Amino acid sequence: MSKAFIKQLYDRNQKVSSAFPDKESADDFVDQLFNFLFIPGSGRNQPLTEVEKEFDSLKSYLSTLVYDVIHDGQESQRVTEYFFKVLPDIYNALLIDAAAIAKYDPAATSPEEVVVAYPGFYAIAVYRFAHELYKLKVKTLPRLFTEYAHRETGIDIHPGAQIGEGFFIDHGTGIVIGETSVIGNNVKIYQGVTIGALLGAGEKQESKRHPTIEDEVIIYAGATILGGETVIGQGSTIGGNVWLTRSVPANSFVYQKNETVQQVA
Repeated sequence: MSKAFIKQLYDRNQKVSSAFPDKESADDFVDQLFNFLFIPGSGRNQPLTEVEKEFDSLKSYLSTLVYDVIHDGQESQRVTEYFFKVLPDIYNALLIDAAAIAKYDPAATSPEEVVVAYPGFYAIAVYRFAHELYKLKVKTLPRLFTEYAHRETGIDIHPGAQIGEGFFIDHGTGIVIGETSVIGNNVKIYQGVTIGALLGAGEKQESKRHPTIEDEVIIYAGATILGGETVIGQGSTIGGNVWLTRSVPANSFVYQKNETVQQVA
C-alpha cells in the first residue's frame, strides 16, 4: 500500500470524523434512552436521585452527539433542551403505539410485553426519537438512529416520515417507509410492506416523493405502494402483494385476484 494512498485515506477519514458523530456512540445513546424509558430495572428500581442523574447524563450524551454534527455549543444545547422538553410527549405517543399493538395482535399478552419483546415497537420508538431531531434539522444523527434500528430489526423507517398515533407494526421484517411518507392514525402494517418513491418519475429530493396513508388503513404483507401523489383513503384495506401507484378512495379493498384452475387429466 503506497504512502500516497495511506495519506488519502487519512485525509478523508479526518474530514469524515469531523463532520459526523461516532456511530457506536449514536447506537449506544439510542439503547440507553430506550432502556431508560421502558426496560424494568434500567432506572425503575433505583433511588429517584439516581434516576435524575441518569436523565442528566442522557442529556449530556445527546448534546455531545449533536455538537459533533453542528459544531455549535449553544445550538447543540438548544436542540438538546428541546428534545428532552418534548420527551414526555414522545413517551406518551409510544405508550399509545404499544397499546395498539397489544390490542390488535392476538399473540401479545400486554403492552408491557410489546415494549420489551416486539421489534416493531423498538423500530417505532427509535423512529420517534429520530423524527424530533429531524424536525430540528439536525443532519446525519437522526439517520444514524433509524439505521441502527434497521440493522437490529429489519425495519427501515426514514426519520423524515410523518406517522400518527396508534401505529401498529406486526412482525415487521422488510418494512420500508420513505422520507416524505405521511401516515395517519391507527394504521396497521405487516411485514414486507414498502411505502416508497417512483424512480424515474421526475420526483425531486425536496418534493413529496412517497405516498400518503390516511387513518385506519390496513396494509397486508408484501404490498408495495409508490409515488408522492398516491393517497390511500381512510379505512381502506390493501391486500398482500398488491402493487399500487395510484390513489384509492376511502373504504376501498384492494387485492390481487386469486384463481384456482383444476387440471383435467
